[in-house]
Formats: sequence, C-alpha cells, structure tokens
Amino acid sequence: MQEPEKTDKNKKISYVINNKKYIEYIYDFTKTIIFVFAIIVILFTFVIRDANVVGSSMSDTLHNDDKVILTNFMYEPKTGDIVVINTEKLAEKRIIKRVIATAGQTLTIDYSTGQVCVDGIILDENYISSFTKKPTNDFSIPYVIPEGYIFVMGDNRNVSLDSRDDKLGLISVDEVIGKALFIFFPLDRVTYLY
Repeated sequence: MQEPEKTDKNKKISYVINNKKYIEYIYDFTKTIIFVFAIIVILFTFVIRDANVVGSSMSDTLHNDDKVILTNFMYEPKTGDIVVINTEKLAEKRIIKRVIATAGQTLTIDYSTGQVCVDGIILDENYISSFTKKPTNDFSIPYVIPEGYIFVMGDNRNVSLDSRDDKLGLISVDEVIGKALFIFFPLDRVTYLY
C-alpha cells in the first residue's frame, strides 16, 4: 500500500506536468495564429489586393460592384490583361481596364470597322460587348506605344472612358496597381479572369 504522502506528491507532479503541457499548447497555438496573421498581412500588402468595380465600362466581363482579387507581385502588363489603375486624371481615381497594347507595340484602330490591330494582327476581341467607336475627345494615338506606357480600353467600348479619350490617354506602367485575377464577390459571379 502506497503512503498518502507519496500519493499527494504524485498528484502534484502530475498536475504540474499537465499544466505545463497546457501552457505549451496555448503558447504554440498563439505563435501559429500570429505567424498566419503575419503571412496574410504580408500577402495582402505586397502580393495580392482587392478592388471594387465601379461602373459598366468592363461589361460583360465585369459588372458594377464586382469585387476582384489582383496581384502586383513581379507583374508586368501584357496585352489582354485586365488591370487596376490608380490615376489622378479622372474623378474616379481607381479604374479597371483591359490592356490592348504595351510599350514597343504598334497600334491601329479602324473606327469604321471597329477593328483593333496590334503589331499588324487584328485582335480577336470576343470579350467586348459593344462596337469600338471613336470618342468625342479623340486622343492622338501614337503608332508605337512609348516606353513605360500602355494603351487600355474597357470591354464595353460605347461607355468606356479609356486611352482613346484625351482625358485619359496612355497609362504609365507606374499607375498600374496590378492584374485582376478573379472575381470573388458576389458569390454567384466567382470566376477566374483569363
């Protein structure tokens, strides 16, 4: 038979060991939560961001109030990309448009047919929802897009205020916040943006 003093001592040791394990578990759990939070903050600061679509200039691809995730991590604009732009030229400071031509590419727009040619190739623009018409404040588009700039247009060409208009013109690549990757809200519109 065990002495009562030893039993009490064993219970105390067992309690201390269990208490120590519990404290270690809480400490490890807290470290993990802090680490995950730090990773999320870093990702949303330097790699991915979100943006809200305002207006109908990108219909039917994007609708008013769609929320998109974009990335700027090692990103360089390419023809066909949907980009978010931070511009001081317009009242709406943040706009979303499609890249049509980048630095060094030749660009012509035939407003009589609505055809857009980049480097002599007519773009297959199955994403546009309206005819490419000449704006009232026509921008004199350079034949070759200069270094450090891109030419953008909305998919809904009838209502889009874009690089065709002298109010906006060419966009500096420094104004590009990032490439839109996918719609994440509303949930019935969740889709990847190619």
